[in-house]
Amino acid sequence: MPLIRPSREQDAPALTAIYAHHVLHGTGTFEIEPPSLQDMVTRRADVLSKGLPYLVLEHDGIVLGFAYCNWFKPRPAYRFSAEDSIYLAPGSSGKGWGRLLLTELAAHAQRTGVRKLLAVIGDSANASSIGLHRSVGFTQVGVLSACGWKFNRWLDIVLMEMAIGEGSSTAPERIAT
Repeated sequence: MPLIRPSREQDAPALTAIYAHHVLHGTGTFEIEPPSLQDMVTRRADVLSKGLPYLVLEHDGIVLGFAYCNWFKPRPAYRFSAEDSIYLAPGSSGKGWGRLLLTELAAHAQRTGVRKLLAVIGDSANASSIGLHRSVGFTQVGVLSACGWKFNRWLDIVLMEMAIGEGSSTAPERIAT
């Protein structure tokens, strides 16, 4: 059974390798060049400095996936909405691990005061990511057509959302910053 835990600084090489694979071979991210190890360390530190979760999925002592959320937009009115990111190592899909990781991320995000999780999924043909998000309760709210150019073709972005906790049914008690 996999272990989902908070990421640690020593996970950075695994995070970097997993993400590099998706940058170089996938359309879920619109980055073209894989970030360096130092870039990934800095990005992780930025998420954690905001009090937001950055989790890893570990199986048999090997990091096989990671998920985090970051503020959707920097303006204060957005402070209860966060965008999720989730990546699994090659060969780790189809085992239900993505669902476990995303479910745990949502629980952690809720504890920080997040009320709405947003998915900004690269490529409308990205059936695995769209299906994963749908399986944990996200609904599709839109498509931005042909807004990214990668692998010599135009790519859409699929927008999905999921209310967590009390969603918009009440005013927030805990002010996320």
